[in-house]
Amino acid sequence: MPFQFDTALLKTFIAVAETGSFSQAAQTVGRTQSAVSLQIKKLEDGLRCGLFDRGTRHVSLTDKGEIFLSYARRMVELQWETYSRLNEPEVKGEIRLGTPEDFATHYLPSVLATFAKHHPQVQLNVQCDLTLNLLQGFKKGAFDVVLVKRDPARVKGGTRIWREPLVWVGLDSAQIKTPLSLVLSPQPCIYRARALAALDRARKPWQISYTSPSLAGTLAAVRAGLGITVLPAQMIPTGLIPLRAGAGPGRLPHLSDAEIAMIRQDRLSPAARALADHLVAALEQPRNL
Repeated sequence: MPFQFDTALLKTFIAVAETGSFSQAAQTVGRTQSAVSLQIKKLEDGLRCGLFDRGTRHVSLTDKGEIFLSYARRMVELQWETYSRLNEPEVKGEIRLGTPEDFATHYLPSVLATFAKHHPQVQLNVQCDLTLNLLQGFKKGAFDVVLVKRDPARVKGGTRIWREPLVWVGLDSAQIKTPLSLVLSPQPCIYRARALAALDRARKPWQISYTSPSLAGTLAAVRAGLGITVLPAQMIPTGLIPLRAGAGPGRLPHLSDAEIAMIRQDRLSPAARALADHLVAALEQPRNL
């Protein structure tokens, strides 16, 4: 076999493919932009083909890159399946997991499917809700494990499992006007806090035109042209685009990262401990190099 596939290379490739940007992918995988560029070059040299067409502001997959993307995802998933099968104990019982809706929709299906596949005697109950409600339920004992959004500079504890580079998202750049119309979740929400803090620092006038507690409601309002919103860089759906951030007219201020942390009860059943360990192993991202 002329080339060995390194997991870090595959994850970096997937991040670039999903964000369309070397800089955003670098934030996602926790590396520098130059390190990401070197990783992609190493991957392309090993495969003896180009995977990306590089534009001045955006990169897109070549035909061979699109083919390789499906294989890359399958290889990463297979590695986690192997880890789960060999390292997680046979367990049974009920597990109560709480998670933000958008994170559950985008990232968790394959991770939870792998866990359920190898633990058929486990009953996995997942509830999606706002972080505030999840924390309140956790304190009352309604959940064994919760995943919550938080500001890493202000809230500590638990286990950080995901770093979220945030971007402005809308229909088109024509929506960048004064005052900005915003579509946001109700308070308290880390995305909402990040958006308003960034706009206030930049002294850009804003108004909240639509508030929705659900991801579906937020996206529907943005698609209808009611305003722009904030999403993780890897979660931009079809039909919406990232809006330019930076200094100068026609640009929006940069947004600080958020993170997803896992909090678990002090006393967990063997099944809940196995799920918590599985989530950390499957989702935890590498530190900056």
